[in-house]
Amino acid sequence: MRQIFSSLSLVVLLQASLISIYTDIPVAAQNSDPIAQVIAANLMRNFADGKFYPERMISRAELAVIMVKAFHLNKRQNLPKENITVADVPANHWAFNDIQTILKTGIMRGYRDNLFFPNQQVTRAEAIAIFAQAYGVFQFPDDTVSEILAPYSDQKSIPTWARKAIATVISEGFITPDNQGNLLPLKPMTRGDVAYLLSRYLQRQQKQPDTPIVPEVAPM
Repeated sequence: MRQIFSSLSLVVLLQASLISIYTDIPVAAQNSDPIAQVIAANLMRNFADGKFYPERMISRAELAVIMVKAFHLNKRQNLPKENITVADVPANHWAFNDIQTILKTGIMRGYRDNLFFPNQQVTRAEAIAIFAQAYGVFQFPDDTVSEILAPYSDQKSIPTWARKAIATVISEGFITPDNQGNLLPLKPMTRGDVAYLLSRYLQRQQKQPDTPIVPEVAPM
């Protein structure tokens, strides 16, 4: 139980440090669709033709860039100064700096032979787990994880390594099932999926209105 409270406390502190970052999003965008919200927050962009293409699959390089922006990973303290050797991500790669950052934080990892596979598509389980690593994975006991995941029709297809991360994201209300009650963990993650996940996260970061102060009434 102490471990759970410790994890929750860490996440609360991380959230508190980010609350002021997204308060300048226009109100119209805050209340609109997920794609408008993430574009307004400068976490994702349209392509050169002005279209978002929500059905397109997300790559590891794209996800790295988005996670660095969303969680300001490049501003975390004590990041190693020396670059990590990544054979398939040379210094002139468009996402080199962000890939270096996400590797240094340990939120994403490379593969054997110092490879990152930047163009490889990610599954929903992978993308959600990476998001949860940046957000802070709750160290729920296995029984709690099973209880959180039990209502979902395809929960048995969630890889073991992703169960706590997905339970965290569900408990925070960042993802919802499809019309059949499925989480679809093994399906490719699309740009639209990422936009929805980030929009729910952004909504959580919005500063809540201050509680009005009730004036004291002088005794009669």
